[in-house]
Parts: sequence; C-alpha cells; structure tokens
Amino acid sequence: MIWQARQHTLNFPRRPLVMGIVNINDDSFCGDGTLDPAQAFAQAEQQLREGADIIDIGAESARTNREAISVREEIERLLPFIAKWPELKARFNSPLLSINTWRGDVIAEVLPQGGDIINDISGLPDAFNAKLCAEHNAALLIMHSIGQPKVPHTHVQHDDIMATLDHFFEQRLVMAESVGLPRENILLDPGIDFAKQRDDNLTIYRELERLHRFGRPVLLPVSRKTVIGDVLGVPALERDPGTVACIAAGMSRGAQIFRVHNVKAAVQAVKMLWAVQRAAAA
Repeated sequence: MIWQARQHTLNFPRRPLVMGIVNINDDSFCGDGTLDPAQAFAQAEQQLREGADIIDIGAESARTNREAISVREEIERLLPFIAKWPELKARFNSPLLSINTWRGDVIAEVLPQGGDIINDISGLPDAFNAKLCAEHNAALLIMHSIGQPKVPHTHVQHDDIMATLDHFFEQRLVMAESVGLPRENILLDPGIDFAKQRDDNLTIYRELERLHRFGRPVLLPVSRKTVIGDVLGVPALERDPGTVACIAAGMSRGAQIFRVHNVKAAVQAVKMLWAVQRAAAA
C-alpha cells in the first residue's frame, strides 16, 4: 500500500508510525499546550529526538467546553511554527508535519506555507478541504465524527459502530476522489471518543481489521482518551499505560499510525511490538 503526502512516499507494510501531539493553545485537556511558538517548537524538537515520525500541530483544542477561537487567531498561532518547520525537517531526516484543523479558511491560508497532512476532525461534511489538499498534493486524514466540531455529541448512539464506519468511509472516499484527491493521499481515523459511547470505542479496537478493506492506512488516536479513563478510572495524565495497551491492541489489528502525547513510551512500545511481529512472521 502506498501513502503519498506531498514529496513523501511511504510504503506499507512497515513499522507503524508515531505522530506526536503539539498543542499551540492554552486549553489542552492534558495541560500541555502553549501559546509560545518557541516553546511549541521545542516540544516538537523533543518529540522528534524521542523518535516521532510525524508532528501534529493544532491551534484549537477539540474540547467542547471551550469557545471556538477565530479563524484569524488560529492562523496566527500556526504560521510561526510552520515557518520554522524546515529547520526541524532538515535536522531529523524529513519528518512529516500534520496540521490539525477543520476550517477551510484556515487550510487555504496555511497549507501553501507548508505542512504535509491536514488532520481534519470535522468528518468532511463537504469536499472543500479535500479539494484544498488535492491542489497542494497534501495528505488528508479523514476522521469519523457526527456534527460540527466544538459541539458535544456524547448523546449519539450507534446500532453497529463498524457498519456506521463502513458507510461513512465509503461516502467520504468517493467525495474526496471526486474533487481530484488521489486515494493514495488519504488516511482514515475511526474517531475514538468522537460521537461514540464507551462500548463503541472498545468495539473499534476489537474489530479494527474491518477498516483495512478500504486499502488506506489507519491512524488510531489512542492517547489518554476518555475511554481509557472510563475503563481504568484514572485522570488524563495517568492514562499512558492504558495508551500503550491501546497501541498493542491497534498493532495486533494492523493499525499503521498512532497519535500520542508521550512519544517516548509510544515509540518504544511500537518498536518492541514490531520486533515481536517480525520474529513471529519469520
């Protein structure tokens, strides 16, 4: 399977990739965000030292109990980081930069300045963001959700979450390709915790292999998720062991990318699990 993101071409199967989270905001649910561009850049640098393959920068928290920031403010938070990114790219063997945003006006302004991936949590209600990615040969991460971001959807019920995901991704892939975005540029994210109940999330981990029928890399946003807190009864900052367990579950079912806060732990877990898988295959 080939995945294309601007000048990057990756071939799967290969060792799964680790995406490190850098929050350029002051209301991250883990308290690790910063409005200081230099500090955000230093966080990214540390994550790359720890082995991150991708850095995912976001200027607006997805938390639904916080007001949305303006388009202009989101752009002004992102651009200083994007401008400095070539420094890290040159020093760390060309890692990928993911821009976590769902608003087309933001994407239209920042993507020409840089970035390899648009991490869109909107559920792609229309083709506009896909068209922008097509114009720049950027990759698009399509996440399953329902309704507008920044609005709570915890009431949503699914009769069969995997059937829901099947139908959703079928539609979104057709939509994205219809505006010129090659399938090779698309990633899929089942949207853990977004418009889902506890058992929906656990079912996704158990039956993740069903998503491979689309022939696209699957990203699991495993880090410190609410479902981990629901199962273990621990707050966000104590969920890294549960996160590693979710990585193990994801790797056993073929996930190709993991989005995490604790890059060091995730990279070590992925490398160890990959070594076990390769030894078993041999």
